[in-house]
Amino acid sequence: MELVVCDPPDPLGNGPVSSPPPAVVTDPGPRDRACGALLGLAVGDALGAPAENLRPSEIRRRWGRIEGFVNDDPAGTDDTEYAIFSGLLLARHGSALTVSHVEKAWHHWIADLDEGPFRGAGFSERGTLENLRRGLAAPISAQHRHAWSDGLAMRAAPFGVFAAGRPLEAARLVAIDGTVSHDGEGIYGGQAVAAGVAAAMAGAGPAGVIGAALSVIPMDSWTSRSLRRGVVAAQRVYADTLTMERALRSSVVIGGYPWTDLAPEAVGLAFGAFAAARGDFRRSVLTAVNMGRDADTTAAVAGALAGAVFGASSIPTEWSSAIGPVRGSCLPSMRGHHILDIADLLMPDDDPKPAS
Repeated sequence: MELVVCDPPDPLGNGPVSSPPPAVVTDPGPRDRACGALLGLAVGDALGAPAENLRPSEIRRRWGRIEGFVNDDPAGTDDTEYAIFSGLLLARHGSALTVSHVEKAWHHWIADLDEGPFRGAGFSERGTLENLRRGLAAPISAQHRHAWSDGLAMRAAPFGVFAAGRPLEAARLVAIDGTVSHDGEGIYGGQAVAAGVAAAMAGAGPAGVIGAALSVIPMDSWTSRSLRRGVVAAQRVYADTLTMERALRSSVVIGGYPWTDLAPEAVGLAFGAFAAARGDFRRSVLTAVNMGRDADTTAAVAGALAGAVFGASSIPTEWSSAIGPVRGSCLPSMRGHHILDIADLLMPDDDPKPAS
């Protein structure tokens, strides 16, 4: 079986810098799945960014149906930058990660810096930063009005890559990360995503990925109910794609609610898009993007799940080649890191990282 080398794509769109485009494999290995999960997150984030907070009707008026990048200089948002942040932290501490490690990292890399207004950060991140700068510690730092946001779900995929084949461990670790910034449904959203990616990393198909996600969160939680409703709606038979997307969106979204970054909503839409596409990467992310709402996060999660199932070689080259090092537009301290660097650091067969 041929494995794919995780060389960062050329930002000019000429394919990987030091290797040919990845070969298509029918049975991705761990390295290809790790690259697929994290590159899929970044691709979905960049595809969905222009559609964030838009209604489907607004998307159609502007672009028709989005089938690829709609701007000339696609880039990820806070979703990719925070995923890199969490990935670097996890690579350093591994399974020995503690809430104290996470809190110190928030201070060192974000809260205590004088740089920038952290443009593009979600409400949960802004609330957390405000609390940390006031001297509050975890878990009190997560006591703000948006502890239920999808800010943990958007950065959860690295935990699934690290804990490949161990959904419970992925859920445990991502909850430790989330304790600084989230509570309740916000934690459950991150756990569902991390567990789903962990299952995919061990070869689970779409049904197994969904089952793993549901197995680590309370059955009576809002996140679990939304995820189940989205998946059930997605698996029905529809006349066309637009009808399916409308039904999926209606099954999860609370009409008239002003916030689009609800973890239960984003996770339900992302898993629904993934289920509707049966894990196909292109269909998963485009379904998520064209439903609008928090489109960068829903597409990032759907892309992480699909990429972990079918590997980096399942991601269209014209999309993967557009992903370069992040620009630090939200987190200046992350500038210059590439998402595939995190895949290399978190490979399951790497030597254990010291817990310093």
